Amino acid sequence: INIYGKSKWMVEQMGQSISQTHGMHFAALRYFNAAGADLEGEIGESHDPETHLIPLLIQTALKKRPHFTLFGSDHETPDGTPIRDFIHVTDLAEAHVKALEWMRENNKNLTLNLGTGKGHSVKEVIRAVEKELGSSIPVVEGERLKEDPPLLVANPEKAFELLNWKPKHSDLPTIIQTAKQWLKKR
Repeated sequence: INIYGKSKWMVEQMGQSISQTHGMHFAALRYFNAAGADLEGEIGESHDPETHLIPLLIQTALKKRPHFTLFGSDHETPDGTPIRDFIHVTDLAEAHVKALEWMRENNKNLTLNLGTGKGHSVKEVIRAVEKELGSSIPVVEGERLKEDPPLLVANPEKAFELLNWKPKHSDLPTIIQTAKQWLKKR
Protein backbone atom coordinates (compact mmCIF):
# COMPACT_ATOMS: atom_id res chain seq x y z
CA ILE A 1 0.00 0.00 0.00
CA ASN A 2 1.39 3.42 -0.92
CA ILE A 3 1.36 6.56 1.22
CA TYR A 4 -1.90 7.76 -0.38
CA GLY A 5 -3.60 4.46 0.48
CA LYS A 6 -2.23 4.65 4.03
CA SER A 7 -3.62 8.16 4.46
CA LYS A 8 -7.07 7.01 3.33
CA TRP A 9 -6.92 4.07 5.75
CA MET A 10 -5.98 6.44 8.60
CA VAL A 11 -9.01 8.64 7.86
CA GLU A 12 -11.23 5.55 8.01
CA GLN A 13 -9.71 4.68 11.39
CA MET A 14 -10.41 8.22 12.62
CA GLY A 15 -14.02 7.88 11.45
CA GLN A 16 -14.37 4.62 13.38
CA SER A 17 -12.92 6.23 16.49
CA ILE A 18 -15.21 9.27 16.28
CA SER A 19 -18.18 6.98 15.70
CA GLN A 20 -17.38 4.91 18.79
CA THR A 21 -16.59 7.92 20.97
CA HIS A 22 -19.36 10.28 19.93
CA GLY A 23 -22.02 8.02 18.42
CA MET A 24 -21.81 9.67 15.00
CA HIS A 25 -22.14 7.58 11.88
CA PHE A 26 -19.95 7.86 8.82
CA ALA A 27 -19.52 6.39 5.37
CA ALA A 28 -16.14 5.41 4.00
CA LEU A 29 -16.69 5.34 0.26
CA ARG A 30 -13.53 4.04 -1.36
CA TYR A 31 -13.23 5.41 -4.87
CA PHE A 32 -11.06 3.71 -7.36
CA ASN A 33 -10.22 5.90 -10.39
CA ALA A 34 -12.85 8.62 -10.63
CA ALA A 35 -13.00 9.79 -14.24
CA GLY A 36 -15.10 11.64 -16.78
CA ALA A 37 -17.15 14.79 -16.26
CA ASP A 38 -20.76 15.85 -15.83
CA LEU A 39 -22.90 14.30 -18.57
CA GLU A 40 -24.20 17.75 -19.59
CA GLY A 41 -20.67 19.18 -19.69
CA GLU A 42 -21.35 21.76 -16.99
CA ILE A 43 -19.05 20.47 -14.25
CA GLY A 44 -15.62 18.91 -14.42
CA GLU A 45 -12.24 19.13 -12.83
CA SER A 46 -9.10 20.88 -13.86
CA HIS A 47 -5.63 20.34 -12.41
CA ASP A 48 -2.52 22.40 -12.94
CA PRO A 49 -0.42 20.48 -13.48
CA GLU A 50 -2.65 17.67 -14.73
CA THR A 51 -1.74 14.26 -13.30
CA HIS A 52 -4.70 12.03 -14.19
CA LEU A 53 -4.41 9.48 -16.98
CA ILE A 54 -7.49 10.19 -19.09
CA PRO A 55 -7.20 14.01 -19.14
CA LEU A 56 -3.49 13.70 -19.96
CA LEU A 57 -4.27 11.38 -22.87
CA ILE A 58 -7.06 13.64 -24.15
CA GLN A 59 -4.80 16.70 -23.96
CA THR A 60 -2.14 14.80 -25.90
CA ALA A 61 -4.66 13.63 -28.52
CA LEU A 62 -5.86 17.26 -28.88
CA LYS A 63 -2.21 18.34 -29.42
CA LYS A 64 -2.12 20.37 -26.20
CA ARG A 65 0.82 18.21 -25.06
CA PRO A 66 3.65 16.91 -27.23
CA HIS A 67 3.48 13.34 -25.88
CA PHE A 68 2.20 11.11 -23.12
CA THR A 69 4.73 9.60 -20.72
CA LEU A 70 4.05 5.94 -19.93
CA PHE A 71 5.59 5.17 -16.55
CA GLY A 72 6.68 1.58 -17.03
CA SER A 73 5.59 -1.25 -19.27
CA ASP A 74 7.12 -4.05 -17.21
CA HIS A 75 4.29 -4.68 -14.76
CA GLU A 76 3.08 -8.23 -14.24
CA THR A 77 -0.04 -7.68 -16.36
CA PRO A 78 -0.97 -9.01 -19.82
CA ASP A 79 0.37 -5.94 -21.68
CA GLY A 80 2.90 -4.81 -19.05
CA THR A 81 1.00 -1.67 -18.00
CA PRO A 82 -0.94 -1.07 -14.79
CA ILE A 83 -4.60 -2.06 -14.71
CA ARG A 84 -7.09 0.31 -13.08
CA ASP A 85 -10.82 0.42 -12.39
CA PHE A 86 -12.30 3.65 -13.83
CA ILE A 87 -15.63 4.88 -12.50
CA HIS A 88 -17.58 7.81 -13.92
CA VAL A 89 -18.12 10.75 -11.58
CA THR A 90 -21.89 10.64 -12.21
CA ASP A 91 -21.97 7.04 -10.98
CA LEU A 92 -20.02 8.12 -7.89
CA ALA A 93 -22.50 10.93 -7.20
CA GLU A 94 -25.40 8.48 -7.41
CA ALA A 95 -23.61 6.09 -5.04
CA HIS A 96 -23.15 8.93 -2.52
CA VAL A 97 -26.86 9.69 -2.50
CA LYS A 98 -27.73 6.02 -2.12
CA ALA A 99 -25.17 5.62 0.69
CA LEU A 100 -26.69 8.54 2.61
CA GLU A 101 -30.16 7.06 2.15
CA TRP A 102 -28.90 3.66 3.37
CA MET A 103 -27.31 5.24 6.46
CA ARG A 104 -30.49 7.17 7.28
CA GLU A 105 -32.58 3.96 7.02
CA ASN A 106 -30.13 1.69 8.87
CA ASN A 107 -28.51 4.08 11.37
CA LYS A 108 -25.12 2.40 10.86
CA ASN A 109 -21.65 3.15 9.52
CA LEU A 110 -20.95 2.12 5.96
CA THR A 111 -17.70 1.12 4.25
CA LEU A 112 -17.89 0.39 0.52
CA ASN A 113 -15.65 0.06 -2.50
CA LEU A 114 -16.99 2.15 -5.37
CA GLY A 115 -15.83 0.91 -8.74
CA THR A 116 -16.97 -1.25 -11.61
CA GLY A 117 -15.10 -4.41 -10.72
CA LYS A 118 -13.50 -4.34 -14.18
CA GLY A 119 -10.02 -3.12 -14.98
CA HIS A 120 -8.45 -1.50 -18.03
CA SER A 121 -4.72 -1.34 -18.66
CA VAL A 122 -3.03 1.95 -19.46
CA LYS A 123 -2.41 0.71 -23.01
CA GLU A 124 -6.12 -0.16 -23.37
CA VAL A 125 -7.04 3.36 -22.25
CA ILE A 126 -4.55 4.88 -24.71
CA ARG A 127 -6.17 2.91 -27.56
CA ALA A 128 -9.67 3.88 -26.38
CA VAL A 129 -8.79 7.60 -26.32
CA GLU A 130 -7.20 7.33 -29.77
CA LYS A 131 -10.35 5.65 -31.08
CA GLU A 132 -12.79 8.11 -29.47
CA LEU A 133 -10.85 11.20 -30.56
CA GLY A 134 -9.64 9.86 -33.91
CA SER A 135 -6.09 10.94 -33.16
CA SER A 136 -2.89 9.06 -32.45
CA ILE A 137 -1.11 9.67 -29.16
CA PRO A 138 2.69 9.87 -29.17
CA VAL A 139 3.95 7.81 -26.22
CA VAL A 140 7.33 8.19 -24.54
CA GLU A 141 8.35 5.54 -22.06
CA GLY A 142 9.49 6.74 -18.65
CA GLU A 143 10.72 4.93 -15.58
CA ARG A 144 8.26 2.82 -13.66
CA LEU A 145 6.89 4.53 -10.55
CA LYS A 146 8.21 2.75 -7.44
CA GLU A 147 4.96 2.37 -5.54
CA ASP A 148 2.72 1.81 -8.57
CA PRO A 149 0.87 -1.48 -8.06
CA PRO A 150 0.20 -3.55 -11.18
CA LEU A 151 -3.50 -4.05 -10.43
CA LEU A 152 -6.09 -1.89 -8.63
CA VAL A 153 -9.63 -3.07 -9.28
CA ALA A 154 -12.55 -2.66 -6.88
CA ASN A 155 -14.66 -5.42 -5.45
CA PRO A 156 -17.93 -3.43 -5.48
CA GLU A 157 -20.28 -6.34 -4.72
CA LYS A 158 -21.20 -5.02 -1.26
CA ALA A 159 -22.11 -1.61 -2.77
CA PHE A 160 -24.13 -3.31 -5.51
CA GLU A 161 -26.04 -5.34 -2.92
CA LEU A 162 -26.58 -2.84 -0.07
CA LEU A 163 -27.28 0.21 -2.21
CA ASN A 164 -29.04 -1.53 -5.08
CA TRP A 165 -26.61 0.44 -7.24
CA LYS A 166 -24.51 -0.30 -10.29
CA PRO A 167 -22.46 2.06 -12.44
CA LYS A 168 -24.34 3.11 -15.60
CA HIS A 169 -21.88 5.55 -17.19
CA SER A 170 -18.51 3.97 -16.46
CA ASP A 171 -17.73 2.51 -19.87
CA LEU A 172 -14.54 3.99 -21.36
CA PRO A 173 -16.25 5.70 -24.33
CA THR A 174 -18.63 7.63 -22.04
CA ILE A 175 -15.85 8.56 -19.62
CA ILE A 176 -13.64 9.75 -22.48
CA GLN A 177 -16.37 11.68 -24.31
CA THR A 178 -17.56 13.52 -21.20
CA ALA A 179 -14.00 14.34 -20.15
CA LYS A 180 -13.23 15.57 -23.68
CA GLN A 181 -16.36 17.74 -23.73
CA TRP A 182 -15.30 19.33 -20.43
CA LEU A 183 -11.63 19.74 -21.35
CA LYS A 184 -12.47 21.39 -24.68
CA LYS A 185 -14.30 24.13 -22.72
CA ARG A 186 -11.18 24.90 -20.67
